[in-house]
Amino acid sequence: MSINQLFRTIILGIIVTLILGSCQRNPVTGKKQLSLMSPKKELAIGKEANPQILAQFGVYNDDKLQAFITKKGNKMASISHMPKLNFHFKVVDSDVVNAFAVPGGYVYFTRGIMAYFNNEAQFAGVLGHEIGHITHRHSAQSQTKQILTQVGFMGGMILSPAFRGMAQQASQGMQLLLLKYSRTHESQSDVLGVEYSSKIGYDAHQMAGFFETLARLSTGPDGKRIPEFMSTHPDPGKRHSTVNQLADKWQSSNSTEGLKINRNSYLRMIDGIIYGPDPRQGYEEQNIFYHPELKFQFPIPTGWTLQNTPNAVQIGPKDGSALITFTVSKDADFQTVTNEFVTKYKFQVTSQQNITVNGLSAYKVISKLPQKDPKTGEEKSLTVQTVLIKYNNSMYIFHGLCNPDQFSAKRTDFGNTMLNFRALTNAKKINVKPERIKIVETTNTAKTLQQAFVSQRVPASRYKELAILNGMKLTDMLPKGTLFKIVKKL
Repeated sequence: MSINQLFRTIILGIIVTLILGSCQRNPVTGKKQLSLMSPKKELAIGKEANPQILAQFGVYNDDKLQAFITKKGNKMASISHMPKLNFHFKVVDSDVVNAFAVPGGYVYFTRGIMAYFNNEAQFAGVLGHEIGHITHRHSAQSQTKQILTQVGFMGGMILSPAFRGMAQQASQGMQLLLLKYSRTHESQSDVLGVEYSSKIGYDAHQMAGFFETLARLSTGPDGKRIPEFMSTHPDPGKRHSTVNQLADKWQSSNSTEGLKINRNSYLRMIDGIIYGPDPRQGYEEQNIFYHPELKFQFPIPTGWTLQNTPNAVQIGPKDGSALITFTVSKDADFQTVTNEFVTKYKFQVTSQQNITVNGLSAYKVISKLPQKDPKTGEEKSLTVQTVLIKYNNSMYIFHGLCNPDQFSAKRTDFGNTMLNFRALTNAKKINVKPERIKIVETTNTAKTLQQAFVSQRVPASRYKELAILNGMKLTDMLPKGTLFKIVKKL
């Protein structure tokens, strides 16, 4: 047997073993399908991912919203294809417009998407869609496809030298294939979104209306914004009309008596929800990062971009040549914190010293971080500058990373940020308020949405933005007493 024949036999054996040993029944279709992720593994993945997701985004502090999503989620889960699964539902503190699910029954809605719903039925449709991803076991199917694709791809790399020259094109082709699968998953979940939301008493046509809002948001008033939902949930095409047809089909075969929309109750529930970024959790202004709640500030290198999450801040130039990370620890001992990150990340310390940063006790460490080049496998290292600062009974930790040959140039940027950390005392910066949704109603007579905005003194520059937020057009007529959304700093 030749070497090529041997490799073919091995690859074929792997695939046959996977197929024969890993077929599981899909809860929705009832059919057996190849799956390399067991239900037990899905539960473990969700249990492990949940605290990481909550740490990344934070839970939105609104008891009534959390109670609402839990109540509706549990009701829908009970009529789903996995009624015995212990589902978990949370509204997370992010302004991106998104909802997502992870294996094991964990479903998350951002406060951003909650702000854009205009009735309970829209929410219920998306809730059903996300539960549908779990009951259809889409995560398990995606992982299985990826594993089999990788097996075939690696086999081809071994067996055919000519294939190596097409590696990039082949990889792009597989990405398109996986995108097709994800679009199929989206269509399947849309079907379940209609079914599940209808079964708990909502008009699924409203789900179609929300997809129309997302489509408008994808271009937005500036023609540039793309909601996160559209990037993590690829659009199968003509989604609005397709979901309307699914709703028509379901309602033609089932009683439509009592199907709810519940617009006013939903709008009153989200009255006061934070809209857009919450500056109290940190915000950037004129190359300065301010944190009103923790009362500190530090500068950002010119031209660098900042990403702020509840558990870390990351700052870097657009070319990716360096990175500054910023975190906080409750441990107030320099050596303990240093030993912790040296052990965790395998830093090789080359120097360390006590310093002072704007009157605050601090500690500076220079290290090497060994790593392998992902392309060549060559052993390399990054140079890391770390500054630890004691402030308000906490330890604030900066790490600046770059290639050794760029450290001389980047250390000025690192130092400008790290060594200019200071207490925030400016009351104007501390007392900044977020924008919030305010629910108002038309009075006296019917008027267009634009006329309603004029009566509420909404700036004309925000008409289109708030029309999308309301799921309306500026020319839509609002009868007397109609509730609608505006945005204010309350």
